[in-house]
Parts: sequence; C-alpha cells; structure tokens
Amino acid sequence: MSALGGTRSGDCFVVERRWERGVRHGRETIGAMAERLAHAAPYAPLFTANALARPPFVFFDLGCGSFADDGSFMVRQFLVTASREERPLLETVAEILNGAGALVTFNGKSFDAPLLETRYLFHRLEWTGGHVPHVDVLHAARRFWNLGDCSLSSLEKHVVGARRVADVDGFEVPARYFQFVRTGNVEPLVAVLEHNRLDLLTLAALTSRLFHLARTGSAEARTAREALALGQVFARAGMDVQAREAFERAIALSAAPAGAFDATKIDALRALAIAWRRVRRFDEAARCWRELLDIRGCPEIVAREANEALAIHHEHRVRDLAAAKTFALRGLEAAAYPAPTTWTRAVHHRLARLDRKILRVEGLKFEV
Repeated sequence: MSALGGTRSGDCFVVERRWERGVRHGRETIGAMAERLAHAAPYAPLFTANALARPPFVFFDLGCGSFADDGSFMVRQFLVTASREERPLLETVAEILNGAGALVTFNGKSFDAPLLETRYLFHRLEWTGGHVPHVDVLHAARRFWNLGDCSLSSLEKHVVGARRVADVDGFEVPARYFQFVRTGNVEPLVAVLEHNRLDLLTLAALTSRLFHLARTGSAEARTAREALALGQVFARAGMDVQAREAFERAIALSAAPAGAFDATKIDALRALAIAWRRVRRFDEAARCWRELLDIRGCPEIVAREANEALAIHHEHRVRDLAAAKTFALRGLEAAAYPAPTTWTRAVHHRLARLDRKILRVEGLKFEV
C-alpha cells in the first residue's frame, strides 16, 4: 500500500494529501477560497436549520477535507481492506467529526449521513455526526444555479470553472475498489482517490461561494438565478431589506426584454411583491403585481394571485371600485377551472360586494 502514500491510524489505513494555498482550482486559488470562507463563516447558519453552524468546517464525501490555518486544504481518505477494519475507520471519522463546527456534504443528508449512521449502529458506536450542524450544498446548489445536470462535476465546470483531465467515471469506482480488495493491487485506486479529492475541493469551493454571497449581498450575484436564490435565503432568515435588494437585483439581471417570458424574473417579481406587502408598502407591491400581468405567458396561478392582490388593493386602499372589479374579473376569466372552487366562489362573492358598493356610490351621486 505504500504506493498510495498513506499511513495507518490504529487498524485504519489513511491517505493524506494537501493542496498549498497558491494552487488554483478553477477561477480561484485555494488560499482565496479559505479566506472567503473564514470571513463569511458567521453566515453558515443561513444554509442549515442549525444556528450553531460555525468553523471548523469539515467537508465530507468518502474522505474528509478541511482548510488549515495557513490556507492550504488537507484531505484525509480512509480505506478498508477487510471487514475487521471498518470499526477503526468509524472511530477515526468520529474523532474528526467531534472537532467539527459544521459538516458540509453534497447530498449527504439523504445518502452519506443515513448510511454512516447505519454502520455506527451496527458496531454499537455513537453516531456523532447527528449532533453536528449539517450543511447539504446540493439543496442550495439547485436553487442558486439551477443547472439541468446539478451533479458535482457539472457544478465544478460551470460554477467553479475547473476542468478535470483523465478523470475516472463515477460508475467505475465500485469495480476498481473491489479489484483492489481482491488483488491487493493499488493502481486501480489511484485515480479513484484523486477523483474523490477533487470532489471535496469542489465542494469547498461551492461552499465558499455560497457563504461569500450571503456575506457580501446580491451585488456579488453573477446571474438572476443567484440573486433570486440569495433573496429567498435572506427572506427565510427575516433579513427583509437584504431580501428585497436581492429580488430587485434578480429582476435587473434578467436578460429578457420587457413583457417577455422569464421564469426567474417572474419568481423574483412575485417574491418582491410579497416582500413589499409584508412591510405594508402596498403601492410598491402593486407595481410588481402589474408588471407580472404584463409578462406574456405568465403562469395562471401567478396571474390569478396578482389579479386578486390588485383587486384587494384597489378596493380597500386605492378605493377605485371599477379597477378592483376589472382585476377580479380578469382573474376569474383566466382561471382554468370548469367547476366552482373555493377560490372562484370567493371571487364571485367579491364581485357581488363590489357591485353593491358601486351601486351605492352611484346612488349617492344621483341623490346629489
């Protein structure tokens, strides 16, 4: 096993590799990632339900990666060559997780964590990872970058800006590992371990980007999608001002001309309208709802919501009953429901009330 350059920790074989801070991975150096992550660390709780998430961050995917104080990136990978080595491996991983302020994975909440917990239970060991704040970057990645293929390799290419050369395909990994166990030949594992190390480095780069966006705000967003997702993160955290700024940035970054369909712009306008309504800035909210209705192909459910909001706004705040009736009718006409629903009954009730109000106003005018 010496060809792997590893060492034994108890009865567990560990392979260690370090990238120095000056090494580049995609658009940034390792040191730049480390600095951004350190500065943005207080924003980690925005990406997990656990408010205690803090450094040190341990990036986990078969191996464990972390940034050192000097800005380098260290990866420790664990190999099991026989079943008797699994328990020492789990004990070694537990030691690392016990010192973590947050565990960072890619789809780890659905896959890695449950699988590991099962193995710890089998060996009657405590699964310490259940007590560590867990940031699953996959969920954030889907919202922020919305790639058709949201795999780690795709994100590495399009977001991090890194390209791998002579990389092993993921589907080959199990066969290579079992070949190693069966023959003792380490050569098939060399490419597998390098693949895993790059996965961990890309995971760290994505995390650095996400936390940095949360720290600096929407001005750093490169795309409308990034700005929209950031606004949603801020909104969930009750950071209303930052959320509105992010939604406005998403609208500004939309490349679609006025009135043209753009799903991200539609989501951002709707979110901004709701955000303005939350702080009782009803005129600003109404402008967003109107802009939504001007977009060709606006989804029916959004158009219905916009018409309803504008009907309420004009009836109760602007006191323009005719406009309120127009918006209520538009919402009803656009609905694709052949049978009455709770919503359509509510609209008919609103229309009847508006008609009574309009008749009353007209009657008063006639008496005068």
